[in-house]
This record gives sequence, structure tokens and C-alpha cells, in this order.
Amino acid sequence: MSTLEQLTPTKSLKLAVIICIVSLLQGCAAAAVVAVSTGASIATDRRSIGNQIDDQNIELTAYNEITKNSALNENTNLHITCVNGSVLIIGQAPNTYLKDQAIKILDNIKGIVKIHDQVRIGNVTSITTQTNDVWLTSKVKTALFSSDKVNGRDIKVITENAEVFLMGLVSEKEAAVAIEITRNISGVNRVFKAFEYL
Repeated sequence: MSTLEQLTPTKSLKLAVIICIVSLLQGCAAAAVVAVSTGASIATDRRSIGNQIDDQNIELTAYNEITKNSALNENTNLHITCVNGSVLIIGQAPNTYLKDQAIKILDNIKGIVKIHDQVRIGNVTSITTQTNDVWLTSKVKTALFSSDKVNGRDIKVITENAEVFLMGLVSEKEAAVAIEITRNISGVNRVFKAFEYL
């Protein structure tokens, strides 16, 4: 006998109502999941909780729209990060037409105040390169967290093909320290800043 069959009629009805409500409120549920999964960082993030949720929604919308475009989904390697409405798009596209298509998608998303276009024209990076990028990101984050001159939680680190992109709400002094730390890490080819200054 299934679990549902063992429930009383009243409990079955309540369960059915809950399932329907959750199905109808998927957008709200997704926002709740985002809020819960980032709970530890919400309290220390310099962005307001509203801005954090807006940034997550922008990222999710961008990924969904790019995935819906079959040419972009099949031929590009694009990553989007958003901080306070400022969007960084990185990765590779085989030609300027597809790159422009991706930027056009971002232009039509509500809430984006600035786009940092760092998409490179070329082949999609190999798994080896992508693995190295993950390793570089962890090295940069570790170095930032180890510093007593900057708070690593305030800076997002994104690495693509050994190019490191730094985002966050920081002071100019913190930005300078973060850039100096990052550029001195072995394996980092270039450092790009996309900071918003306090």
C-alpha cells in the first residue's frame, strides 16, 4: 500500500492542497530556496536582502533565456554573474552574431543597470581549462579570505580561461588590495575589476 493510500481522507486532501499551492507558487518557492541556500551569506553581504534576491532572479532569468535560444545553448559557453544590478557576462562565442544575441537578451531583462561584456570570440574552453579555472578561483578566494585587509565575503571571484574577474561592493582601498592579491597568484593571466564602490 502506498503512503498516500495510508493517509486519512482529511490528510490526503490537505496534502493535495499543499502540492497544488506549491505548484502554483513555483516562483515564490524558487525565491525561498535561493534565500535559504544563501542564508549564511545574507547576513554579511553588503547588498540589501532585496538586492540579493533581485540579483539571483536576474541570473536565473538570463540563464533561462540563453538556454531557450538553441543557437546560444548549443554553440556558446556563457556565464552570468550579477551584483547590485551590474551584470558580468563571460565565456566564449564562435562569432560576434551569437555574442550580440546574448547581449540583446541581457538588454531586455528588467533590473539590469550595467553590463560588463567580457565574452571572447573563439572556441569553447576544454574541460581541462575549466577545471583549472575552478582551481584558480579557489586559490584566489582562499587568499582573499586569508587577508586581514579585505573581507573575502564581499568579493565574488569568477575565473574564465585563467582570467579572473572580481565583483562586489567595496571601498577603493579594498579593491586595490583584492586586485594586488589576485594578480600575484600563480596561474592568473589577467585580472579584471567590475566593482561597485561604497
